[in-house]
Amino acid sequence: RTILLTGCNSGIGFEAARIFARKGDTIILACRTKEKADEATRKILVETESAKLVPCECDLTSLQSVRNFVDSIATTTNQLDVVCYNAGIALNTDGDIERTAEGFEKTIGTNHLGHFYLHHLLQPKIVKNKTGRVVITASSVHDPESPGGKQGKKATLGDLEGFARDGPNFEMVDGQPYNGDKAYKDSKLCNVLFCRELQRRLGASDTTKNILVNCFSPGLITSTGFFRNQNPVFSSIFNVVATNVFKVAETPQFGGAALAYMTTVESRGEFWDSPPGTSYKSGEAAFGKEFNVSPVSKEGQEDAKAKQLWELSEKLVGI
Repeated sequence: RTILLTGCNSGIGFEAARIFARKGDTIILACRTKEKADEATRKILVETESAKLVPCECDLTSLQSVRNFVDSIATTTNQLDVVCYNAGIALNTDGDIERTAEGFEKTIGTNHLGHFYLHHLLQPKIVKNKTGRVVITASSVHDPESPGGKQGKKATLGDLEGFARDGPNFEMVDGQPYNGDKAYKDSKLCNVLFCRELQRRLGASDTTKNILVNCFSPGLITSTGFFRNQNPVFSSIFNVVATNVFKVAETPQFGGAALAYMTTVESRGEFWDSPPGTSYKSGEAAFGKEFNVSPVSKEGQEDAKAKQLWELSEKLVGI
């Protein structure tokens, strides 16, 4: 297969890339910088000399970078079998608002709008494979009733007033003042709604109805660079407590294997998840069992909101 994977120089994206390489897939490594993509390539080639890798720069905080990336692979491949929208950031919850090149709040701008725009540009390559697959890395924290989602400010997009009223100058999707913790949770809710609406739109056409779109939660993974923007002392203590005391964290290897597994499932527009600590109890034996289709939040089931989010997102990125 030819697989495009964002956010693959570390964490679960890198672990998934290692798996794809061993299987003989051609992998387009879309990383924030070319240097990070090259470094990931070197590491994978050490263990899989025959790996077919295409390292590329794709900075999701810049729509121009996204356009440049898609242009750069124009001659590399005419068709994509699998696309994994995996990259994501979680900013310091105590920090001030940061913005992308276009002025979007950075968490939503990266985790949702950057991938949304990237998909818009990639869809012609995806639909050439009438049985193509799209996998989106979401999180259980999109659900205010989940263990992680009920901590602190809870995810909600409200009536999307921030997008509708403030345009690119939004602070939060629901129009409220900026909150870093909630922005991340909201971005994962956006991922879930994007998944459902994309599947609905693809399913409405005979030429794209067999393309499968799914999203998943890799679980709480504290031992990677994902928390690099958080207070380092807090992150270190949190890692020890979540992993060794409460045993609710997952390993990066489990998360990467879960991402790779998601490229093989037959569900449509679904969210996959597993109980906390599954990687330490069952490992990959959980795939298709403990790790399986799970209900999304009540707000994540609102199809009208998914459609509205799509339409407002189109306006924001200039589609």
